Amino acid sequence: MELRIFTEPQQGAGYDDLLRVAKATEDAGFDAFFRSDHFLKMGSVTGLPGPTDAWITLAGLARETSRIRLGTLVTAATFRHPSVLAISVAQVDQMSGGRIEFGLGTGWFADEHTAYGLPMPELRERFDLFTEQLEIITGLWATPEGQAFSFDGEHYRLAEAPGLPKPAQRPRPPVIIGGTGRKRTPELTARFADEINVPFNDMDTALAQYERVADAARAAGRNPDEITRSAAQVVAIGRDEPELARRAAAIGRDVAELRENGIAGTPAEAVDKIGRWREKTGISRLYLQVLDLADLDHLDLIAAEVAPHLR
Repeated sequence: MELRIFTEPQQGAGYDDLLRVAKATEDAGFDAFFRSDHFLKMGSVTGLPGPTDAWITLAGLARETSRIRLGTLVTAATFRHPSVLAISVAQVDQMSGGRIEFGLGTGWFADEHTAYGLPMPELRERFDLFTEQLEIITGLWATPEGQAFSFDGEHYRLAEAPGLPKPAQRPRPPVIIGGTGRKRTPELTARFADEINVPFNDMDTALAQYERVADAARAAGRNPDEITRSAAQVVAIGRDEPELARRAAAIGRDVAELRENGIAGTPAEAVDKIGRWREKTGISRLYLQVLDLADLDHLDLIAAEVAPHLR
């Protein structure tokens, strides 16, 4: 079981905060450091010092780390033009020595689109944008050097784009698609993705989505085993009940609710629940959503007392 650390910096973290967590992630032996791609806080937090751009952040972390994988869970298709995004991600992959993983989704947070003047069409059109972005980004990366890529879609048109720079990973960085959409999400995962991520849901919901993706893969003539199954869950681990209660309070959550809806409790409880996830759903990768980025001891505890039992 791969354990990855997943952060939500729009809730209040600058680059230096993220750098500390990324370095702690690497030092503790986790597989990867991921971040959300949002420009506006959620809920009652202040969000200070303000948003950080996901791909600028990852570019910096690419030069400050050496082993961990880096990526977004997930970048919104409504934020950036796909040709520009393809260049950015390819460059960051080069800067990291081939450690980038590319999560892409439709976008969903209406308030941040309103706040920053970003168009947010209805869901059907967002899926159309999402589809064309996947076609363009993977198409640009796959275009052989010396050849050009053109695309004539409903939303985007490219004419003789050189498809440069190339990412360090060939033919491209792994693509992650997330969510529980019943039709288009499985179909797009089968066409484009290396991983299906089901965030913040129960095991039954996740399993149903993994099975839909497997069916879509078979229908597309693809081996479902090629697509990694992953989940994301909020994490709060304590050596004892007072420590657990302190960590829950720090993120504004109730201990009982966290035990029900996340990976929470003692290290032994966490190992047991992750094991049940693996047995029931077939996941091989889990993103642990860490919301208190100042609590680096939390990462050390998970690395020392949870991770060794899952290898």
